[in-house]
Amino acid sequence: MKKIFTIFLLLPAAFTLKAQIAIKAEMIYPVSGAAIRNGVVLVKNGKIENIGAGLAIPAGYKVYETKILTPGLVDARSVVGLSGALNIPTDQDQLEKSGPIQPELRAIDAYNPEETLVKVIRDYGVTTIHTGHGVGALVSGQTMIAKTKDGTVETVTIQPLTMLAMTIGPSVSGNFTSPGTKAKQVAMIRTELLKAEAHLKKQSDKDSSKRPAADLKLDALVKLLKGEIKALITANSSVDIMSAIRLAKEFNLKLVLNGAAEAYRLIPEIKNANAEIILHATMARNGGDMVNMTMESAAILTKAGIAVSIETGYEGYVPKTRILLFEAAEAMAFGLSFDDALKAVTLNPARLLGIADKVGSIEIGKDADLVLFNGDPFEYLSKVCGVMIDGVMVKEGCQ
Repeated sequence: MKKIFTIFLLLPAAFTLKAQIAIKAEMIYPVSGAAIRNGVVLVKNGKIENIGAGLAIPAGYKVYETKILTPGLVDARSVVGLSGALNIPTDQDQLEKSGPIQPELRAIDAYNPEETLVKVIRDYGVTTIHTGHGVGALVSGQTMIAKTKDGTVETVTIQPLTMLAMTIGPSVSGNFTSPGTKAKQVAMIRTELLKAEAHLKKQSDKDSSKRPAADLKLDALVKLLKGEIKALITANSSVDIMSAIRLAKEFNLKLVLNGAAEAYRLIPEIKNANAEIILHATMARNGGDMVNMTMESAAILTKAGIAVSIETGYEGYVPKTRILLFEAAEAMAFGLSFDDALKAVTLNPARLLGIADKVGSIEIGKDADLVLFNGDPFEYLSKVCGVMIDGVMVKEGCQ
């Protein structure tokens, strides 16, 4: 009876073991190092076991062959999973309009890993997304990081709380009666941060009886003040970018500028502020506060020594998301080098998001998130012929 029990106890572990896989490629782009011609990547238990040219493939490994192999793409900023493909109220959870400041809203409470768009972007090579509450509120809510594989929210989530999504600009005034002006927007954010500072001070009181009760809104802002999470501030015009920089300096926030359409006009200021940039989709529409955007931004900022991460962001029309691969390709067409274009959708966002130890490049010990192409990844006629996440092929075939 004891033997039977032991066998059943081991069965779950046996079934969860991931396959041992070898991928042979005419060209491997690890991103973290030089390209490898006629290389092999070995995958074991969901991790990169080895990488190199002319590696011997051990017995028992399932072998795939491809022309080009890259790391899985990392979308630096998306609302996929909260914003759905149907474009109806029941699948649009990215922006709560009952109030302009709601830092307590958790992305993980709204993220749907079964949303159609998750599979769409996965089939185009995106294996990791930084998603969450969208643009259009002073503080719209929290963001999270997830893999695009199948599973429950718990099994696909890498990080349940990553940043606090904020917006300075005309989209806020279009959604709420107040604030109506730029000065009011910044004043309202500053007011809440001052409240959070007072809340933090009370939390540190030596007399436990004087410490305040939990407050979802203020507790989230306290994490921002303590540097536990970053301030993801959408600001496109130079005026709004400078407001975000002043706010970050005043409260010592870790600043990530999102969108940043006119960042090319403020390179010294952005560098001095140690601000990171998640750049708008290359082919975004140049209207409103993005009227002065340029498709050359990624190239201009990269040349200036600013690490660029390209996003898909949010689209108000069906199919509700852009294709990250195409946005990077377009940035390459407007001056970004091949290596930098690939880095802008892999290692750069992985570093910005604090997950470069797991994803973003093909290195021993990292998650086996890989994309197989039948040609140059940035050539329009090339196709994604395989996608691997955590050592499991989630897409096979070039259709």
